[in-house]
Amino acid sequence: MQIPEISVIIPVFNAAPFLQESIESILNQTFSDFELIILNDKSTDESLEIIKKNQSKDNRVIIIDKEQNVGPANLRNEGINAARGTFIALMDADDVALPTRFEKQITVLKNNPEIGVCGTGFTFFGSKKNKTINHSNDHDAIKVSFLHSCNIGNPTVMFKKEVLGDLKFDNDYVPAEDYDLWSRLLAKTHFYNIPESLLNYRQHDNNISKTKIDNVNRSVKRVKIKQLAALEIDPADPKIDFYLNAVSLQKKLSPDEIIETINASKFLLSQNEKIQYFNQNLFKKHIDKVLVRTIRNAGSFNIAFYKHLSKKEKALFQKISLFDRTILHFKSLFGR
Repeated sequence: MQIPEISVIIPVFNAAPFLQESIESILNQTFSDFELIILNDKSTDESLEIIKKNQSKDNRVIIIDKEQNVGPANLRNEGINAARGTFIALMDADDVALPTRFEKQITVLKNNPEIGVCGTGFTFFGSKKNKTINHSNDHDAIKVSFLHSCNIGNPTVMFKKEVLGDLKFDNDYVPAEDYDLWSRLLAKTHFYNIPESLLNYRQHDNNISKTKIDNVNRSVKRVKIKQLAALEIDPADPKIDFYLNAVSLQKKLSPDEIIETINASKFLLSQNEKIQYFNQNLFKKHIDKVLVRTIRNAGSFNIAFYKHLSKKEKALFQKISLFDRTILHFKSLFGR
């Protein structure tokens, strides 16, 4: 077979109700020079039969059928290793790609050699009202935004295989393995998000267990701590939580905790000014926004806190809207 330009990777586990629609959305792309690698993770429903039916009709479909369940991170790594294309496109088994997704992404990657990873906007559909998400598209802005959350939709990603090097999805970070990988790759290549929804992202009514939520929060925190290492912040630093609070909103903090967070933010800004890892202007805007929201969402208020902000943190205090400063003063007077 001729070597395709794109290798598309879809991990599958018990996705029968939505799988055909997802596969068809790939096979019907306006850009057709690709192989579609579908990895079946020992599904117990009709997923494998659906995949085989599509393979019988389209020789671009390649099946990797696992005898043991290994999870999505390991499946994607196996798919990447098997891929022959210059470009890798990711896709989930229950989402729907719009017809021009590949055409538009490969154009960006071919015409901009500095860009190694290209995402797109996406639209939630399914259990909730449709909502379109367009993340930042400029690399410097994406890089700063990653301090708060994953700023690229994983099933929208297309990347140049060569930029990955020896990096891979880490199963220890499931279910936030995508956030972990992209945050590490940010230092090696430029990211870009096409400001257009080119994928429909399916939402489900599944109840998420407390255990899974705890696992997500734990993994996300580890990813954020690793990003701060670029500013020479030691993960074992006793002030690590305050550094995290300075770049990612934490609600219900006490006045003392907010003051510690403000002090931590000043150290982060001084470190970045020295190291120049983030765009300093964007980094400061991000931190100021987080701090203002943190103050508005404080767990309690008192007049000493208000005086501290208005007299010792004047620059930050002035960034709070007049309306919110008035509410803050009122709450501080009454200790609410």
